[in-house]
Amino acid sequence: MKAEVNMEKHERKGRVTLILAAASLIAGFGSSFQYGYNVAVVNSPAPEMRLFYTQVYENRYGPMSDGLLTLLWSVTVSMYPLGGFFGSLMVGPLVNKFGRKGTLLFNNIFSIVPAIMMGVSEVAWSFEIIIVARFLVGICAGLSSNVVPMYLGEIAPKNYRGAVGIVPQLFITVGIVAAQILGIRNILGNKEGWPIMLGLTGIPAAIELLLLPFFPESPRYMLIQKGDEKTARKGLQRLRGWEDVDEELCEMRVEVQSEQAEGRLSLLNLFTFRSLRWQLLSVIFMNMGQQLSGVNAIYYYADSIYSSAGVKDEHVQYVTVGTGAVNVFMTIAAVFIVEKSGRKLLLLIGFGICCAACVVLTIALYFQTTLDWMPYVSIVCVIVYVIGHAIGPSPIPTVITTEMFRQSSRPPAFMVGGSVHWLSNFTVGLVFPFLERGLGAYSFIIFACICLATLIYIWVVIPETKNKTFLETSKLFAQRNKVDIVVEGEDSEIKERGEESNGQEIKNTFL
Repeated sequence: MKAEVNMEKHERKGRVTLILAAASLIAGFGSSFQYGYNVAVVNSPAPEMRLFYTQVYENRYGPMSDGLLTLLWSVTVSMYPLGGFFGSLMVGPLVNKFGRKGTLLFNNIFSIVPAIMMGVSEVAWSFEIIIVARFLVGICAGLSSNVVPMYLGEIAPKNYRGAVGIVPQLFITVGIVAAQILGIRNILGNKEGWPIMLGLTGIPAAIELLLLPFFPESPRYMLIQKGDEKTARKGLQRLRGWEDVDEELCEMRVEVQSEQAEGRLSLLNLFTFRSLRWQLLSVIFMNMGQQLSGVNAIYYYADSIYSSAGVKDEHVQYVTVGTGAVNVFMTIAAVFIVEKSGRKLLLLIGFGICCAACVVLTIALYFQTTLDWMPYVSIVCVIVYVIGHAIGPSPIPTVITTEMFRQSSRPPAFMVGGSVHWLSNFTVGLVFPFLERGLGAYSFIIFACICLATLIYIWVVIPETKNKTFLETSKLFAQRNKVDIVVEGEDSEIKERGEESNGQEIKNTFL
């Protein structure tokens, strides 16, 4: 106990070592970059790809109607988020069986296949290959969008967990910009270049497949779930850059005892566990708010907004790249400020900015044809919205998801969050064209209301998790969950309060 008291008094702050930085960058580039790249890769070459669809169909079956072409193209685009949804459902079983790093490597092998399929689609004279490949690459994105934040959140020291946790979102934005740049008509966004552009997604996967094996598996996974303290110690020593890692190992052993008392959690019984009730609701609300806040609709409207402001059609693609660059810059800013400002403040500011931008954009779009200067207000609203989303709603939810759950509940929690994320993404893609046709500019009022509702929920429910251990974060939610977590000396007790508990008590012995 003396050693434990001394550790609390002389707590050593973690640092960003070369191994931690390299692991973060390789995992981000090899997995998260692909996610962002495949979000935007079909936007610029869409006219050429639709022409290819028409030529293939007419060569086989005769004339093709506009309705059928629209349907095939909608299926091509929507297969990606649909695959992401199914990929999210695979997260729990895979990360528990293969580990965090092992799942990323398995995913990379799997993601090279659809990249090759898309690259040879024109030679094979088949649009069906593209549709199937989009679904497969969506599954890979569904896995990586959950596993990368989980892996980085577990290998990072608690005082840098927020900054390291934003790295995946940073690479997603870089992937989007890379696709926008390559999609410029003079580069690959043309008749000859689009198959190459689709196939390039396999290169980051191959690089990660070659380099990531040289980096440690999550020490928390090795100790808590595999019981391999020797490997966990070696991994921590490499990641932290010093030999004495007993403090973190001690904290993990505490979690081991808690996990043994709590039992292994599955996706189904996660919903019945009272001490995780508000954490689970928070994950659902954050991911719904992130995707239903209008971010995809903003990008959908962006080109027409730029055109109405006098930007020539051939120059719109360059302005779009500029908007993507703003997204990257603000995500980089979030990396550096998240440990000072905290997670909650960035979420509140971000959703607040998005809400205000949606309201002003609605007004600007309404008066766009009557006031000459109003289109420029619309452009400012788009950029301000992108800034707001980049500093909070985009990067922070996965960071908080990592921090709100302990080891056994984290994989099923990411499955829930990821499924809600991709299902909401799919829903917006499906519903927004009809919403826009029926409501026009007023559709952004709906997004403003969703941003406001999410902001209120975060303000009332979600605590600040900055610089907290996973156990300390659980204690922050204890009162709202009507659960007591009392740590006295060597014992910790988790008690349920209220009539529902019937006096039930879970007792964990901490080392």
